[in-house]
Amino acid sequence: MDEIGGLRFAISARSFFQVNPTQTERLYRAALDYATLTGDETVFDAYCGIGTITLFLAQHARRVYGVEIVPEAIEDARRNASINNISNAEFAVGAAEDILPRWQAASLSPDVIVVDPPRKGCDPRLLDTMLQLRPKRIVYVSCNPSTLARDLRVLEDGGYRTVEVQVVDMFPHTVHVECVVGIY
Repeated sequence: MDEIGGLRFAISARSFFQVNPTQTERLYRAALDYATLTGDETVFDAYCGIGTITLFLAQHARRVYGVEIVPEAIEDARRNASINNISNAEFAVGAAEDILPRWQAASLSPDVIVVDPPRKGCDPRLLDTMLQLRPKRIVYVSCNPSTLARDLRVLEDGGYRTVEVQVVDMFPHTVHVECVVGIY
């Protein structure tokens, strides 16, 4: 069991978890700041993994929906919501580019979309869906500056502006950094 920001997380063998909890909390606080939640928002969290960012944001939102392609990670996310007594988070197994259009068809409308994709960045179909959904804010967490730049160009061409960027050094003395970007 690991803890970040007062939340406890169970992690199964096939699930991803950040290995630097101090910097991870800094990363999640930046994401929370950029989301500017008041407690009335609906949030979509794409590539949610075991629900770490989802549950971090759920404490400040009306409803949060997380999606992840790894079934074991979603099992962990649901267990983590229960462990932390969070009842306003729902999780779906599947590719974000497939699930978000289903949520849209079900008349779910996000105020904020958070994405934390793998190194390859967001699937182009997900970016298209995000542009169709037109959330007030997008928070993009990235471990790859080149795919981040590519995806930001798509979002900016779709009418959004990159407003805030925070770099978090998750792996000191390496070339790897995480970036949190506020897009409005």
